[in-house]
Amino acid sequence: MQGPLAPVHRESTASIIADQLRAGIMDGRFAPGQQMSEVWLAQQLEVSRGMLREAMQRLVQEGLLRSERYRGLFVIELGMDDVRDIYLAREAIERAAVQTLIRKRDSGTFDPLFKIVKRMESVARSGRGSALAQLDLKFHSQLVEASGSARLKRAMGSLLVETQMCLNRLPQRYPDPGELVAEHRELLAAIFTRDESRALDLIGAHMADAIERLSAAAAEPA
Repeated sequence: MQGPLAPVHRESTASIIADQLRAGIMDGRFAPGQQMSEVWLAQQLEVSRGMLREAMQRLVQEGLLRSERYRGLFVIELGMDDVRDIYLAREAIERAAVQTLIRKRDSGTFDPLFKIVKRMESVARSGRGSALAQLDLKFHSQLVEASGSARLKRAMGSLLVETQMCLNRLPQRYPDPGELVAEHRELLAAIFTRDESRALDLIGAHMADAIERLSAAAAEPA
C-alpha cells in the first residue's frame, strides 16, 4: 500500500466569505444590530446563498452574528457587560500566551513584536490616532500568534473583532499615544527578559484600563 497523501491546504469559499463579513463587522461597515440581508449579500459577493449561509453560520458560532427566529441574522450589539466579558476573556488568553512565550525561549518569535512597537513609536509621533489603534490590536494579535497555539489564536480572532467594535463606538476614549506606546514597550521588555510576574501584571493593568475608559465613555450623554 502506498503512503498517505499530503493534505492540500486551500481556503474554502465559505471561509473567504466569512473573512469578508468579519472584516465588515470589525470596521463598522455592518453596524451593531444591523440585519444581514441574505439576498443582498449574495448579490454583492456574487456567491450562492447556500455558500453565504455556511459562511454566516461560522460567524454565528463565533458570536459575531445572532439569529432571531423567523427574522434572520443580525450583527451583535455590545453593552458594558459584554465589554467587561470581552476584556476578561482577552486577559485570560493573553496571559496564557505570555506564559507560553516566556517558556519557549525562542528569541526569534519576538522580532515581529519589536517591529510593531517600533512602528507604533513612529505613528505616535505623527499623531495618527486611528493608525495607532490598529497597531495596538495588531500587537496583541501577534502576541497570541507568537505563542504558537492555534486555539488561542482562533479565540483571540473573534475577541479582537469585538474589541474593534467597542472602539468604533467610543473612539474618543483612546489613551494618550505616548502612554500607549510606553505600555507596549514595557510589556514587551518584561516578556523578553522573562519577568513573568511583571508581564502578567501589565496585561491585567492594560485590560482594566481599557474597561475603565470604555465605561467612562459609555456613561457620557450622547
